[in-house]
Amino acid sequence: MKLKKELNLLDVFCVATGAMISSGLFILPGLAHAQAGPAVVISYVLAGLLATTGMLSQAELVSAMPKAGGDYFYVTRSMGPALGTIDGILTWMSIALKSSFALIGMAAFSSLLVGMDIRLIGIILCAFFVIVNLIGIKGAGRFQVVFVVVLIILLIFYVIKGIPSVDINNFKPFAQYGALAVVSTAGFVFVSYGGLLKVASIAEEVKQSAKTVPLGMILSLAVTSILYALVVFVTVGVLGAKELDSSLTPISDGAFVFLGKYGRILFGSAAILAFVSTANAGIMAASRYPLALSRDHLLPKIFGRVNLKFKTPDISIFITGIFIAAALFLDLTLLVKIASAVLIFTFIFSCLCVIVMRESGVHNYQPRFRSPLYPWIQIA
Repeated sequence: MKLKKELNLLDVFCVATGAMISSGLFILPGLAHAQAGPAVVISYVLAGLLATTGMLSQAELVSAMPKAGGDYFYVTRSMGPALGTIDGILTWMSIALKSSFALIGMAAFSSLLVGMDIRLIGIILCAFFVIVNLIGIKGAGRFQVVFVVVLIILLIFYVIKGIPSVDINNFKPFAQYGALAVVSTAGFVFVSYGGLLKVASIAEEVKQSAKTVPLGMILSLAVTSILYALVVFVTVGVLGAKELDSSLTPISDGAFVFLGKYGRILFGSAAILAFVSTANAGIMAASRYPLALSRDHLLPKIFGRVNLKFKTPDISIFITGIFIAAALFLDLTLLVKIASAVLIFTFIFSCLCVIVMRESGVHNYQPRFRSPLYPWIQIA
């Protein structure tokens, strides 16, 4: 049974954006500033440019093959089922692990309010998002739109209110650790853009997907890159090195400077909202990989079952939810390292797939969107 096409451009934009804006903005700026100094702003820009290569390649592939499973489907069709299977399973695990990390981050903030064990909160939240996604992707998409729109408004508010409080002296010396540190830090914060490619896995459920998904990805990366640069600029400017380098809640701390204690509460809530959107997008995207593998008879047939009433891959969503809940008990450092390593391979595979499909001259490979500056974008 085919999945129902219910998502539009706004849904695609919000799934991609919500999957990106998470710990990379609400936790990493302080750690990144300790490595690159004030030039961390440039590191975020460079990371965004690097993400553009994978995004353009993925956008071309999805415009030609808008199928559930995203990069698994593309790798299988261009480089064979062996590599495709490995890529599909690893990507499923990576997205699920990152969703688990988001749930832990959200639970950590929530535990301050309700006084419950962090992992218990994480399991409850995971169960909630599994139910939302089981009921239907349209409902999950609407949740995502609300989360992301509110989050973007809050971040714009942060920038507008924070700019007058920026102290230019906090940017001197600018690249105090050298150009190499700026570049290496770009690799460190690259994970901030990791959620961008998740949206390709739900392309089969998007209206006019060959056109809508590439446009949604491009808009999402553009908006997120600008927000990252502006928010990090304001945060560096209002906090300075002494306070920022040791902060794991840099945005909340920055808001405290120019909005007081209510600013800290507001942007602590914004962090929770960011983790919510990442977890929801992760469950939505990750669950489509077992479905795609099952269709190719690489997993048991039951993983490919589509619920007759809700038109969602219920078994795949349920199994993904169990995996995410189990991952809540893993070591956090290990969790993030595995997810980040697989992310890099995903971007590499996307670029390789475009080269293979174009150079092999496959007759039915007719993408609606073609990556510009081929093959230099892919090689870069």
